[in-house]
Amino acid sequence: MQAPATTPRLTGVAVFFYVFLPFALGHYLSSLLRNVNAVLASHLVGALALTPGELGLLTSAFFFAFALVQLPVGIALDRWGPRRVQLAMMLVGALGALLFSRGSGFGQLLVARAVMGLGLGGCFMAAVKAVSTWIAPSKLPSVHGYLIAVGGLGAATATMPVRLALDYTDWRGLFAILGALTACSGLLIALLYPRDTQAAPKRGPLGQALRDVFRAPVFRSTASLVLIPHAVFFGIQGLWIGRWLSDVARFPDDAVAYLLYMGMTAVIFGAIAVGTITEWAGRRGIAPLDVAAAGIGVFLLVQAAFIVNYQPSFQLLSVLFTLVGTITGIEYAIVAQSMPRELTGRAATCLNLLIFIGAFVVQAGFGVMVGMWTADAGGHAPAIAYRAAFAVLVAVQLPGLVGFVLRRRRERRAHAAAGVEEALAAPS
Repeated sequence: MQAPATTPRLTGVAVFFYVFLPFALGHYLSSLLRNVNAVLASHLVGALALTPGELGLLTSAFFFAFALVQLPVGIALDRWGPRRVQLAMMLVGALGALLFSRGSGFGQLLVARAVMGLGLGGCFMAAVKAVSTWIAPSKLPSVHGYLIAVGGLGAATATMPVRLALDYTDWRGLFAILGALTACSGLLIALLYPRDTQAAPKRGPLGQALRDVFRAPVFRSTASLVLIPHAVFFGIQGLWIGRWLSDVARFPDDAVAYLLYMGMTAVIFGAIAVGTITEWAGRRGIAPLDVAAAGIGVFLLVQAAFIVNYQPSFQLLSVLFTLVGTITGIEYAIVAQSMPRELTGRAATCLNLLIFIGAFVVQAGFGVMVGMWTADAGGHAPAIAYRAAFAVLVAVQLPGLVGFVLRRRRERRAHAAAGVEEALAAPS
């Protein structure tokens, strides 16, 4: 199916099948592979005798590679479009999964995990670029919510379904299957996505384009509020919630897999709710950043419950962390709505670059902190280790929320003062 040469338009059904669905499948697999180590952690630790710090480094290598590839992917998306870029990237991701399935030591698995991150680093951004091309900006919050929900489905699949799959194969066979599915996903995008016949946007200097992105007030205000909580959400839910359930709550592996499944399933509903609430609030004059600030405030309260070791319902805490944490995904929609079309790819990947560098630091650093305490005979880190690590996370997120609240107060005072001056200047 060909798009018109000027303004691309497809029917809603065609957009779903030719644009949304193939890219959503890639994002689904990316989220699955990003989070699968949360369930496989005990298998990897047993096979390789990993310390908490090594486990955190192995898992977070995905994030580090993810971050490295963001700017090149953003440039490529803006220049060559999501179809060609994503085909090549998914094949690289498939190679990484296959290498992981054949790795025989910590070093080989670390490299393979990084190759996975390199290849899958463009999945969400390519999807954002694709849907931003073919749908109206007013619909972006809800469509981005659906994309994040699909990612939540992938993360949910990385829990109980993976645990059940291990009854029929080992973790090496699982990664071989996932590698084959990743390659097929890239081929599906190449076959189904409409060839955009629009003229390619003008290619200004990279430095200037990046300056335009970082100088945009909406980009700076969004990143200052949401960036660190988003990094915390990605870094913790992909590994350490599962270890916390095992070490502190002392749940067996089957129960951990079930609770991780419930938490990741909550992401699906949370993401859809975020998009719906944001559009509802927008119709009533409430800015998306105000919605984000309210959600992040609740997210910090959930993390504070980890600090005080809120024991009445450890199960509820693990689910609430992922449910409420989905609010952080709102920043993609805010930026995509506000940036020029020729910069949407780079703007989105600049966000991803910062988020995944932060997620790498959070995931690896959390493991280092937990490893500062001696584990018991069963290999379980003490509760105080997790409480201290969560306290550090809350401390680094709080300034962004406080700064946003203070800025909003100054803006309201300035607006009120301007209204008074207008009233005084008006002729009686």
